[in-house]
Amino acid sequence: MSFQMGSLGYTIMGKTADLTVDTLHNEGKPQTFIAKEAGCSQSAVSKHVNRKLSGRKKCGRKRCTTNRENRSLMRIVKQNRFKNLSELHKEWTEAGVEASRATTHIRVKEFGYSCRIPLVKPLLNHRQRQRRLTWSKEKKNWTVAQWSKVLFSDKSKFCFSFGNQGPRVWRKAGEAHSPSCLKSSAKFPQSVMIWGAMSSAGVGPLCFLKTKVTAPVYQEIL
Repeated sequence: MSFQMGSLGYTIMGKTADLTVDTLHNEGKPQTFIAKEAGCSQSAVSKHVNRKLSGRKKCGRKRCTTNRENRSLMRIVKQNRFKNLSELHKEWTEAGVEASRATTHIRVKEFGYSCRIPLVKPLLNHRQRQRRLTWSKEKKNWTVAQWSKVLFSDKSKFCFSFGNQGPRVWRKAGEAHSPSCLKSSAKFPQSVMIWGAMSSAGVGPLCFLKTKVTAPVYQEIL
């Protein structure tokens, strides 16, 4: 079986033609005769014979890591499922493996692992969306001078542990409840409340809050 492209003389030999070439070559037939019988070009026969003699395997880019190195990466992942990609890459390369960060990610995905990230930001309810939409419509024609008198402020709580947000974990499909993929969390994790603001003049200083934000406390912050 062969496929030729015009004057380029490009020939693809199938399994049947390969067997014919090998059989006739072992019988000592010349390459011109073999090419005619196999239905391909003489150059294709020559390349096929030389590849067989040199023991050359299939073409393609050689993988930069060996099977033994890949197994070592799998052991690193299994030892601690909660390491991020940078930590996995650092530990793997420190063991003497020459691989890029992208290669590390590809190998981990080849093992069947994926990094699960839980959703932590709650969605706005219908009432909140309506209030924001109404506020935006009222202010859509404001001038720069009017906006320059506005101060945008907000507060946020930062936890020192995972809390209810959940860590990132490398796991396979069906391993969500596996003991090695579960992380204990604190019901009331240690945290700090921080308030900040910005305006057309720039950003303001961060205020660390030690109490609940009541009206008097908010006035004191401002």
